[in-house]
Amino acid sequence: MFILDAHLDLSMNAIDWNRDLRWTVDEIREFEKGMTDLPGRSQNTVSLDAMRKGNIGLCVATQIARYVKKDNPLPGWNSPEQAWAHTQAQLAWYQEMMRQGEMRQISNSNELENHLKYWSSNDDNRKKAIGFILSLEGADSIVTLNHLHKAYEYGLRAVGPAHYGPGTYAFGTDSIGGIGEKGKALLREMEKLNIILDATHLCDQSFWEAMDVFNGAVWASHNNCRELVNHNRQFNNEQLKELINRKAVIGVVMDTWMMVPNWVRGKTTPQSADACLRQIIDNIDHICQLAGNTNHVGIGSDLDGGFGKEQTPHDIDTIADLQKIPQMLYNRGYSEKDIEGIMHGNFLRFIRDVWS
Repeated sequence: MFILDAHLDLSMNAIDWNRDLRWTVDEIREFEKGMTDLPGRSQNTVSLDAMRKGNIGLCVATQIARYVKKDNPLPGWNSPEQAWAHTQAQLAWYQEMMRQGEMRQISNSNELENHLKYWSSNDDNRKKAIGFILSLEGADSIVTLNHLHKAYEYGLRAVGPAHYGPGTYAFGTDSIGGIGEKGKALLREMEKLNIILDATHLCDQSFWEAMDVFNGAVWASHNNCRELVNHNRQFNNEQLKELINRKAVIGVVMDTWMMVPNWVRGKTTPQSADACLRQIIDNIDHICQLAGNTNHVGIGSDLDGGFGKEQTPHDIDTIADLQKIPQMLYNRGYSEKDIEGIMHGNFLRFIRDVWS
């Protein structure tokens, strides 16, 4: 079944982790054996080859670069200008993959429909260019609102104002605070440009303030349910209901500490916690029960989003294993139409509505 993955940090893997995503997953793993600079070395799950094998013909692909002030212990760049420059390196990688015929950027409705026709053709999927819609995870790299306009011109179509900790425009995971005047100005300009607001990572206060200010299209590209894992990174039922009421789609995320309670980083393993796709189905089902339908949930895997198999469901070896989800949904009682919506249809409907 065709899959639309609503959140993949492809350029971070290419630029920050120095991975050639044209290699197979196994080739990357073999090359990284013995590396200890990052915990997910030699445990990757994503490559362009694996995406094609999994029929993942379209994704929301990110740029990401955090700006941190001197008193912020999180890793990041020491100025917004440096963060902007880093996103431009990531952009250059996407553009080079386009020139190589590996990927194609989707930034309007005509490009979307043409790509869907292209991917559904009888040609060999192993040679097809993977479509991507460009998103920005954390807006610290937007130095001025003019930079937002520049980004829109090169195809940026969704922005998450915050990532982890305090940011320039909003407060994110594991922090507390509102969006402030800069955040309000950013949201107003995004609304004018018809840029999607990605609510993912917004802390509770920033979330609700953003909902009050922003009247445009909202989604949550990679978020699970606080009802199932009680942490501020997840959305509670009231937040999920707000998103549902605003016709949003929530992409379920496959970072295992967000899937099972009481995860201890560096100690808990997917095997010891039995973290598997079953919990992903539980999150999908919870959102559907809140909505009373299956129209507001999709896949936002975040695979290789700064982690590897040490923090990935134990029944996923590569991203191609997302194809296990349709049968699991069917076994849970979901119809074929519902499953198609969850795997791609809901996000496609959302994007078509935004770009119409």
